[in-house]
Amino acid sequence: MGTNYYAQNLNSGKLYQVYQTQIDRIKQYLDAEINFVRQELKGSERVLELGAGYGRIMKELAPYAGSIVGIDISEDSIPFGQAYLKDSPNCELKMADAHKFEFTPEFNVILCLQNALSAMKVEALPFVQHTMNGLLPGGKAYFSSYSPKFWEHRLAWFQEQADKGLLGQIDLEKTKGGLIVCKDGFIATTYTQADMEKLGQAVGYRYQIEEVDDSSIFLIVEKDK
Repeated sequence: MGTNYYAQNLNSGKLYQVYQTQIDRIKQYLDAEINFVRQELKGSERVLELGAGYGRIMKELAPYAGSIVGIDISEDSIPFGQAYLKDSPNCELKMADAHKFEFTPEFNVILCLQNALSAMKVEALPFVQHTMNGLLPGGKAYFSSYSPKFWEHRLAWFQEQADKGLLGQIDLEKTKGGLIVCKDGFIATTYTQADMEKLGQAVGYRYQIEEVDDSSIFLIVEKDK
């Protein structure tokens, strides 16, 4: 499956429906990722979110940051997101491909959350190294994936999406060990804690790994001051 699956199949309104989940444990997970980042913000940071969709995370973090720029590959998501963010004047949503984005050192925080390293189908190490070019000295980049402890809930969430027609039917024979395979060709992978550790060691900056809420594995990479 190519890198444009979300742009073609889960843009704007459909993506919005993904997050209108009825599963309480998923709601907790979504809040936990945002809260983890929010507690690190002091209120003046310039933030960049990669794969921002329609601005769900941006809107939640807007009161706690100086400004937030979000980029997403889906052309359809931009007008939807601009309307969604109309009451958040410090947010700006742009159409851009994170694979080709020209990073310049202007941000204090860069976010690549909710398994976006997998969703964007990037080659992780060069992508993370390239992303670090966007940070000012002392800035931090946050990358998250799913904890294996969250597998049962994650699978239930994908099943909910499939039942809504937002994803193809899940191929239960091929879906296992952190890998979710849908019969329309969609494949959702993850980065394990060992993967994140290996990535952190290779990227060439100070880093830490943290598990949050038994649902997310975070790699936090800090640019030297």
